[in-house]
Amino acid sequence: MDHRWGFLIGFLGAVGLLGSGHGGQQPPETAAQRCFCQVSGYLDDCTCDVETIDKFNNYRLFPRLQKLLESDYFRYYKVNLKRPCPFWNDISQCGRRDCAVKLCQSDEVPDGIKSASYKYSEEANNLIEECEQAERLGAVDESLSEETQKAVLQWTKHDDSSDNFCEADDIQSPDAEYVDLLLNPERYTGYKGPDAWMIWNVIYEENCFKPQTIKRPLNPLASGHGKSEDTWLEKIWGHNITEFQQRFDGILTEGEGPRRLKNLYFLYLIELRALSKVVPFFERQDFQLFTGNKVQDAENKMLLLEILHEIKSFPLHFDENSFFAGDKKEANKLKEDFRLHFRNISRIMDCVGCLKCRLWGKLQTQGLGTALKILFSEKLIANMPESGPSYEFHLTRQEIVSLFNAFGRISTSVKELENFRNLLQNIH
Repeated sequence: MDHRWGFLIGFLGAVGLLGSGHGGQQPPETAAQRCFCQVSGYLDDCTCDVETIDKFNNYRLFPRLQKLLESDYFRYYKVNLKRPCPFWNDISQCGRRDCAVKLCQSDEVPDGIKSASYKYSEEANNLIEECEQAERLGAVDESLSEETQKAVLQWTKHDDSSDNFCEADDIQSPDAEYVDLLLNPERYTGYKGPDAWMIWNVIYEENCFKPQTIKRPLNPLASGHGKSEDTWLEKIWGHNITEFQQRFDGILTEGEGPRRLKNLYFLYLIELRALSKVVPFFERQDFQLFTGNKVQDAENKMLLLEILHEIKSFPLHFDENSFFAGDKKEANKLKEDFRLHFRNISRIMDCVGCLKCRLWGKLQTQGLGTALKILFSEKLIANMPESGPSYEFHLTRQEIVSLFNAFGRISTSVKELENFRNLLQNIH
C-alpha cells in the first residue's frame, strides 16, 4: 500500500491549516515556487493532473457546493461532545473562547430535522417488520413519533455494519446536541501545546500506514516554532503566509511540504470519486433532504443532484480498484486493517481538548469514513431498488451531512491554494 494512505489517516492537520527535497540544486526564486513547483502536472499513480482539479473545483464546483452547505439540511449537525476519551484520562480542556462551541437551542433547529433525522420517504418508514419492532422498540427514545421510531430501528442494522469506517456518535444519547456549523466555522482556535501535539502524534505515529522514511509532521513544540505560533494570538483573521511556508515550503520542510500538498489533492480525488459513485442513492425518487420545508427541500435536492451530476462528469476520476489490488486474501486483510485503524482515529477525536476542534475532527473523520464506505460498497449501490427502502446500502442523515461538509472543507482548501499561490508570488 503506497505512502499516501498515511495521509488519508492523518489528513486533518493539512486540511485544518488551510483554513520533494531540494538536494544540491539552486533553490527556486520565489516562495510560491518553493511551495508549488512540484505540485503540478500528474499526481503519483493517478491519471489526473493538478491543473484540471483546480479548474474543476474552483470554477465549476466550489460556488454551488458552498450554497448547498449553507442550507438548513447541511448546516445542522448532531454531535456528542461529552463522550469521554477512551485512551487516557488527563485531558486538559481548552479554556479559550475560540475553542468553545455554540450549541443550538431547541427552537433554532427545523422541526423536520429534529423529529425525522432518519426520514427519507413514507414508504421506507412503513415497511419495518413487526417482529423487529417488538424486539427493539424498548431501546428507542419513546418520546419520538411512532413513524420515526420505526425508521430508527430499521437503520440500527446499518449503524452496526462491519463496513462502517467510523465509530459514530449515538445521536439518541441525551448528551448529543445540534450544532450550527455556519456559526461554528473551522478556524485556528489557539489550541496548542503538549496535549494538542499528543493527539496528532498518536494519530500519525500509531495509526498511519507509512514507510519509516516519511518524516513526521513538524512538532510545534520544537525549537524555532513556538515564536511563530505566538503571533497567531493577535486575532487578525486572514491568510497566514508565514505558517503556510513553514508547513509547505520545500526547503523549510526538507522536501516534505510539496508532498503534503499533493496528498491534499489525492484526498480530494478520493472524496470526489465517492460522491460520483453514490449518485444512484440520491437520485431515488423517494429520497428527501427532509427539513419540513417542502419548497426548500425540493430546491435543495435539485441543487444536490446538479452538483452530483457535475462531479460525475469529471473526466479524470481516481480508480478506486487500485486501493487494495493484488492477492484477494491479502487485499481483504489490508482493507480490514485499514478500517480498524480509521475507526481508532474516530475514537481519538473524543480526546481532543478543544471542543471546536473536536467538532470538526469528528465531522471530517465521519465524512471521510463515509466516503470510504461508499467506495467499498459498489455492488450494494448497484443493486439498490429504484424505490422503497434500501436495506443493503444506506446512508443516515449524519453520514450525508458529514460527507458533504468534509468534502466542502477539502474543496475550500484546494480553492485557498490558488490564493496562496498569488500571495507568495512576490515573496522571496
